[in-house]
Amino acid sequence: MKKTVLFALGIFVFLGIENSFGWGQKGHDIVAYVAQCNLKKGVRKKVVKALDGHTLMYYSSWMDNIRAFPEYAHTSTWHYANVDEGYTYETMPKEPAGDVYTALTEVIEKLRDRKNLPDSLENQYLRYLIHLVGDLHCPMHAGRKSDLGGNLLKIKWFGNDTNIHSVWDTALIESVRKWSYTEWRDNIDILPKEAKAELAAGTPLDWLNETVNICKQIYMEVEEGENYSWDYMYFNFPLLELQLQKAGYRLASLLNDIYS
Repeated sequence: MKKTVLFALGIFVFLGIENSFGWGQKGHDIVAYVAQCNLKKGVRKKVVKALDGHTLMYYSSWMDNIRAFPEYAHTSTWHYANVDEGYTYETMPKEPAGDVYTALTEVIEKLRDRKNLPDSLENQYLRYLIHLVGDLHCPMHAGRKSDLGGNLLKIKWFGNDTNIHSVWDTALIESVRKWSYTEWRDNIDILPKEAKAELAAGTPLDWLNETVNICKQIYMEVEEGENYSWDYMYFNFPLLELQLQKAGYRLASLLNDIYS
């Protein structure tokens, strides 16, 4: 009986964690691969060395995979920054354990001072950075606290029960194209150098506020219980593509700046 209860509890915890993930693995891999392909040659060499010879994609979903471990429990709120209706990020009461913006800011500061970090911590902060930049650009990760970032906003996706958070995390990206993450990068990382620099501009706070505004628009266009499919996918594909591009170019820009 005890084993059954523990098993059921484990499934419940797992599902709860899954529903609050950022981009699915493919989304994070796309962001990481776009970034890696836009690193300066010398920077890429330093970053891969700091990651023990691994690519950015190798660790792109690492933060999601370790969330259930007690030693990483403090990072559970680092994947999002809730902003309720009527608030801005600046006026919204802050999460005491930190959010995606405060965590990213701290990680950037630590990596800029990496000469004073042991190799193991530099490696860990790099893993955080790769993931946090992705989550910062995942639209519903700046959603309302009142509905858990859209997790409680129930809709149907091609007739199947889900919520708007999950649609933007995984369903939309998996539905719109059947590409691998390398094929995604081949098709969206096609901008001229000047356009990439323009998308990469700004600060992490600017980027978060962009995501907050995207969330507001998503809420305006979605009604609870409605079925969404081809039309929603078609009209939101350009936004999805843009967020992946921005995240990849901005991650590359941060790493190029930190490691140059």
